[in-house]
Amino acid sequence: MPSAAQQPLPSHKAALLATAIDNNVLTFGTFTLKSGRTSPYFFNAGLFNTAKTIRALATAYAHTLLDHANTSPGWEFDVLFGPAYKGIPLAVATAGQLGEVDEERWGDIGYAFNRKEAKDHGEGGTIVGAALSGKKVVIIDDVMTAGTAMTEAVDTVKAQGGQLVGIIIALDRQETMKEGSEMSSLGMMREKTGVPVLSVLNLADMIVGLKGRGTESDVKRLEQYRAQYGASNA
Repeated sequence: MPSAAQQPLPSHKAALLATAIDNNVLTFGTFTLKSGRTSPYFFNAGLFNTAKTIRALATAYAHTLLDHANTSPGWEFDVLFGPAYKGIPLAVATAGQLGEVDEERWGDIGYAFNRKEAKDHGEGGTIVGAALSGKKVVIIDDVMTAGTAMTEAVDTVKAQGGQLVGIIIALDRQETMKEGSEMSSLGMMREKTGVPVLSVLNLADMIVGLKGRGTESDVKRLEQYRAQYGASNA
């Protein structure tokens, strides 16, 4: 019986991985990260910048949320909150895709985002879109590194009276946050918030997916990176 890691990727993961590679969102080589680590890959979600690519990303987000809802009885949400600035198009596009998948169930899902500076005229305030007060909210963003920006988003949701029920990002690197630690940024956020922290893709998915289309050397370098920096709670 093959292990779970050897099973083919679900179609939405495979499609997103292919889109990321074909559009240079995911590239392989030698990259120095902000942490100082030398990574064999780099993921630039800002390059999901065309109708075709943002649709592929939003579809993958939508299916990840739907899969979690279908396997977690009672879990539901009312609003997708996208922190400014990268989270804004993600919230809008994913809300649209949720409605496309199942309009009866998800057609009324709202989206919202924050302004960096409060507006002092017109409707005013710092939140644009659906109201968060009294609503179950999922935060959507592209990646999470140290978790500082995500903590600010969590604080914003709570300050607006929303109930945080989940977080979703595009890629989980599944690596420790710093030397001497065994915890990943997603693991830390799960412990801190007590809510599901989901990712569309992770390092394990990339390794599985590349075995079908990547070079053997790329796969080997990803496996070595995971062996060196992989988080115990990934």
